Amino acid sequence: MKNRHVTIRSAEPCIITVEQHILQEQRRHSPHATGSFSWLLSGITLATKMTEARVRRAGLLDVLGKAGNVNVQGEEQQKLDIYADEALVHCLGVRENVAVIASEENEEAIMFDGREGTGKYVVVFDPLDGSSNIDVNVSVGTIFSILELPPNLSSSDDASVACLQPGVKQLAAGYVVYGSSTIMVYTTGHGVHGFTLDPSFGAYVLSHENIRIPEQGSYYSSNDAYWDAFPQPYRDYIMHLRSGAMGRQYGLRYIGSLVADFHRTLLRGGIFLYPPTEKHPSGKLRLLYEANPVAFIAEQAGGFASDGTRPIMEIEPTEIHQRTPLIVGGKSEMKAFEEFVQPVGSTQAK
Repeated sequence: MKNRHVTIRSAEPCIITVEQHILQEQRRHSPHATGSFSWLLSGITLATKMTEARVRRAGLLDVLGKAGNVNVQGEEQQKLDIYADEALVHCLGVRENVAVIASEENEEAIMFDGREGTGKYVVVFDPLDGSSNIDVNVSVGTIFSILELPPNLSSSDDASVACLQPGVKQLAAGYVVYGSSTIMVYTTGHGVHGFTLDPSFGAYVLSHENIRIPEQGSYYSSNDAYWDAFPQPYRDYIMHLRSGAMGRQYGLRYIGSLVADFHRTLLRGGIFLYPPTEKHPSGKLRLLYEANPVAFIAEQAGGFASDGTRPIMEIEPTEIHQRTPLIVGGKSEMKAFEEFVQPVGSTQAK
């Protein structure tokens, strides 16, 4: 009987899933890695697929509207807030290398019992950013940040202590946008990559490799309904953008979901501003769950993020639900911003 040689052709050329990409990056940058980090990431991707399935069928299931509860932030929880949070808690809870998690929706951080010996990661997340927009079919998303468990922390310690690390300590960060397509963007400190969920076989597939934020964009993003409450330097800066003084007149684009507004800024350039206001002088966005991961991604893509006075990732958090102003964008816009807000000796956005 003669041997037959069979050539196997791939049905989809050059498909790289997020799991494959993580393993490739580990081999390239951490050749002695055990694979535990990719196991953690698989928990996050699974939870986001579960949430995406609910978001996609939101109008057909009883998941629209308010749940009747108020979270620790003083905000009314949406039904999908609770589902997305529970999905992440469950999927991360069964990963033995996850020691502590903290969610925007829960008052306290959680340390899993019996993890002191094997758990070595801390995961903080906003399970469903922009969820108040879900009823009107506006893009929402999930944001996450991964840190290393500090040494000498036992189950008797407050789990929140493990989360109180500045953004420069992040091992990885990412977000998922549930929009016209579902896309996951993440960084481990070696560039920024995007993966689109292919619903035909349920995998995130590499679609945006090595994302770089444009040096200069054409849009700014802020909620100008609060214009009168913005500090004067912020108003002066926005008028500077509108005037054409930077070589082009900037248009306003504002969705109202941080994850969607930042995703557009990342791909198209420009700047996103959530200034301090009279009502919220310390800002409104959450440092750990929103600002830090966004800042890590922006800086890995060639941009910059500030609270108006210092780099976001240098802030030492004092409590897990700490709030902050957030200004993030491309180099040209951030340099111009600092000239208005910090006119003397500012050298942050290099």
